[in-house]
Amino acid sequence: MAGTFAPMPMTAPRTALIPDTCAGRRLDTVLAELFPEYSRSRLSAWVKSGDVVVDGAPARPRDPVRGGETIALTVVEDVQTHAVAEDIPLSVLYEDEHVFVIDKPAGLVVHPGAGNPAGTLVNALLHRDPDLDKLPRAGIVHRLDKDTSGVMVVARTLVAHTSLVAQLSAREVHRQYLAVVVGALVSGGTAHAAIDRHPRDRLRMAVREDGKDAVTHFRLRERFRAHTALECRLETGRTHQIRVHMAHLKHPIIGDPLYGGSLKLPKGASEALIAALRGFKRQALHAEVLEFAHPVTGEPVRCEAPLPEDMRQLMQALREDAAAHAEAERARR
Repeated sequence: MAGTFAPMPMTAPRTALIPDTCAGRRLDTVLAELFPEYSRSRLSAWVKSGDVVVDGAPARPRDPVRGGETIALTVVEDVQTHAVAEDIPLSVLYEDEHVFVIDKPAGLVVHPGAGNPAGTLVNALLHRDPDLDKLPRAGIVHRLDKDTSGVMVVARTLVAHTSLVAQLSAREVHRQYLAVVVGALVSGGTAHAAIDRHPRDRLRMAVREDGKDAVTHFRLRERFRAHTALECRLETGRTHQIRVHMAHLKHPIIGDPLYGGSLKLPKGASEALIAALRGFKRQALHAEVLEFAHPVTGEPVRCEAPLPEDMRQLMQALREDAAAHAEAERARR
């Protein structure tokens, strides 16, 4: 359960002099320029709670400044979550004092919620770093669906959180996925179709004219007889985006319980392929590459999550089926 609780000052006040050129501007706007490492909403909250003083006196976010005043900012980190830390193993691809990059397994829920009060990624992260309880969503700045595997970045400080959220908003984070879809595509392309909540089924998302802008670029990675492995790159990050876009293009992801439709078996499929397709009970979607600018140093950070065993076996079955039918075709000639 998220919320703001007992404030706990973590650092001594930081001070800054308001430049004369800022005269007449709002305090909250000036603050965002003087302390860009913190979000505007966070700075505004600190002003309202009295943790920002101007020449020793409290102020309001909308108050105009004259220029020449001294601002004192007390950075307060409030407890944001009361989720319980749990010793759940995590595969960490990269870590330093500012960020974690993890390889999330399929089946692991990201946030606690109704039906999932424990056993989530948040619980695991709090065990690894208890101070994450003072960050929004325990430092998680983007999410993967429960049954999507792969790479995620988690902020460990407010500064890192602000930077990563800004990079995601500006579409500066490279997010690359591997998806295995129904149908033998002949070329890649771009799905540019707005997405929002399904008008009747609240568990699903849908392509809607009045939805939020959503763009997915995809290209062929490997073709099979009746399926295709695609490399997908997110330009935006809407809920279920790749899953919705591929279903909209009539090439749903194998195993997708919400958007996949009925199981389609290629003509003459081997028993091994039939078993592989019927036995794949999650969407065949894996976040394989994440690249972003380090929130403090600005240096590029690139992490890759290896293909999980279930998807490796699925692709191998599809590959062997394609090879066997190609060999049989050659023998008939």
